[in-house]
Formats: sequence, C-alpha cells, structure tokens
Amino acid sequence: MVKLTALYKKPADPKEFDRYYKETHSPLANKMPGLRKTEVSKVLGTPFGESEYHLIANMYFDNIDSLKSAMSSDEGKAAAKDLKNFANGLVQMLICEIQE
Repeated sequence: MVKLTALYKKPADPKEFDRYYKETHSPLANKMPGLRKTEVSKVLGTPFGESEYHLIANMYFDNIDSLKSAMSSDEGKAAAKDLKNFANGLVQMLICEIQE
C-alpha cells in the first residue's frame, strides 16, 4: 500500500483555509479513482512547542500504479489544480510506501 501525504504549512487565515479545504478541496480529492482511504489530521504542535504545519492529509492507494493513475485522472488533475486556490506555496507532497 502507498500513500500520498500532503503537509500544509500554517496559512495566513486558518479558519478560511479549513473552510475551503473541507467544503471544496477535500470533496474534489476524494473523487480520485482507486482512493481507498483519506485521513486528515490537524497539527496541534510538537513535543517542543509550535509547529510550522497546520494540516496533514494522507490518501491511501493499493500500490504506486494506482496512485499514479489517480493523479493523472481528470479528478486528480482537478484536485492538483485546486491547490493553487488555497494552498499555493503552503503544501509539500510526499509519496510513501507503507511498511508492515
């Protein structure tokens, strides 16, 4: 299993960011074919204090080919394009293989 992890840094307006993410971006991303599970976590801080991150989203797929297919789909392209509307310069994406 693989996951696409999106690390979102703290936005200027966290309330507006959260509203947009929940009402607009998340529904777009959740339409990607082959998506098995989505997990969204709000960052509270680190063991040493504040964090530069605001939100972490994990999207799980069966394998790397399924992820690549989802990202190249119309739905995946729409979700990627939408990042510019609310997270331009704030997001870092990672592809990870789940180790069991």
